Order: sequence, then C-alpha cells, then structure tokens
Amino acid sequence: MVSARFGGAALLLLSGCCLLSPGSCVELAPVPLVIWHGMGDSCCNPVSMGYIKKIVEEKIPGIYVLSLQIGSNIFEDIENSFFMNVNDQVALVCNKLAKDPRLQGGYNAMGFSQGGQFLRAVLQRCPSPPMFNLISVGGQHQGVYGLPRCPGESSHICDLIRKLLDLGAYTKEVQERLVQAQYWHDPLNEEDYRKSSLFLADVNQEQGINATYKKNLMSLKKFVMVKFLNDTMVDPPDSEWFGYYRSGQAKETIPLKETSLYTEDRLGLKEMDQAGKLVYLGAEGDHLQFSKEWFFKNILPFLH
Repeated sequence: MVSARFGGAALLLLSGCCLLSPGSCVELAPVPLVIWHGMGDSCCNPVSMGYIKKIVEEKIPGIYVLSLQIGSNIFEDIENSFFMNVNDQVALVCNKLAKDPRLQGGYNAMGFSQGGQFLRAVLQRCPSPPMFNLISVGGQHQGVYGLPRCPGESSHICDLIRKLLDLGAYTKEVQERLVQAQYWHDPLNEEDYRKSSLFLADVNQEQGINATYKKNLMSLKKFVMVKFLNDTMVDPPDSEWFGYYRSGQAKETIPLKETSLYTEDRLGLKEMDQAGKLVYLGAEGDHLQFSKEWFFKNILPFLH
C-alpha cells in the first residue's frame, strides 16, 4: 500500500507529435500503463493505486491506465495478495493483458512492492503484448527474509502469515497457500529455497536456466528499480536493487554486481547493466513513502 506524502510542484509534460507534412502535426497516443499493487492493497484504493492512476492520467492526458484487480471485487483483490498462488496470479494477468485490445501495441508497467517482481514474471513468461519499461517501486527481486512490518489494517492477517512462516516457509502447504512464502529467500538454507520455492527461485533462474526468461527480460528498454533508503518493512532493503544477504548468514548484504545472479548473468542483468538499461533510484522515505514531486521528477519520464 502506498503511504505517500503528496504536495507540490507541477511538471510540464509535452506530448509527442508526428510531422506528416509541413504544417501538419498529429499527436501520438500515450503508451498505456499497467499497475500492480502490493501486499494488503487493492487496485483502486483512493489513497494508493487509485491516486497513482489519477495523477498519471492528469499529467499524461489520454493515457490508458490499467490498475490490476486480482479477483472479482476489491475484497478478493486484497485477500489474493496474501493467499493466492503467485504463479496463478501471473497466468491470470498474462491472459488479461493478451485480451486487452488497448495494450496490443505495447505498454509500460509499474509494480509496487511485491507487484514489482510479479510484473517481472509477467514479462519473463508472457512477452506478448510487449512491455517497454518496467518500473519496480520497492519490489523485492531477491526475496525477503523477515516480515518486520505489515499493513496495519491487515494486522490479523499478518499474525497468521508469521505463524505460517514459523511452521515452515518451504513446506508444500505453506508454499501453495501463502504469497509471501513464495518469495521467502532464506540465506541460511539456500538449498531448501532453490528446491522448494514455487515462484521466486524459478523467475530468478535458480532451479534451471530458461533462455526465454533471459531473452524476454533483456527486451526491456529500461528496468527501473526504486529502493526506499529508510525501509523498515523489506528485509533486506537491498533486495529492491537486486542485492541480498551474502549466502550462509543474514547480516552482511552484497549488491547485485557481487551476486552469482549477476556474475553468471542468468537473467541478462549484467548485459542490461552494461547497455545502460538498469536504472537505480533511491527514495528517502520508508516503504512506499514518497512525495508527489519525487514521483513526477523521477518516475513520469519513464512513462512516455
């Protein structure tokens, strides 16, 4: 859920145009945007995803913004962010995007918190229609090892999640039932993680190499990763820039460039980095807390 401190300056955005003949100009349609919310949130919360959709539409007139709802109503959407198999969610979204006539020319994607890695999975598994830019706002791309905080209004659900994780994050029952277990990455038990993770170990190429995953990710124009520099919810926050704990312990973290994911280039991130396709952005706030000015300055340029 976005907890944003919004105030501020307007940003002048110029729409593109195509010169067909001297004195003739036709405005190009804005690139559509697909949004996926985070844990405990919904597609249309007026103070989070609903607000983001509104300000993007105001700043980019005529843009089509699809804020994904996983389920038949908002209550199911929230519940599914905790308890629906992630692979099933990704497949549902792939099908939805493929059938949307307004997306067939391509789209940009913006995922908040766990929605960031879920949209990456959509790209890796379902490259049609094409995704141009992927913006991950606090997404945990190497997973998490802890649940320090949880959305306050979902405290009873958070208590249940902690109990399930305590029972065993990599048991079949917990993996199949609990979304957060599917990107739980225990640096003290890497073998169990690689063997039993239903989602993250697959999309991070840790259970085998899928050349299509790599090819599809490398097709991006830009992969933008936002890390919240005072994050108290994601453990470790470095996961938001694809870093993680050094294997075998849970104190020292290493950046992406020192991970085997980068050195072995299983996802193509090294090649993308060398080509200038990886963008690392820092936001001073806690998890998903940013100002409207920061959003306009740092995020909107990637939505054109």
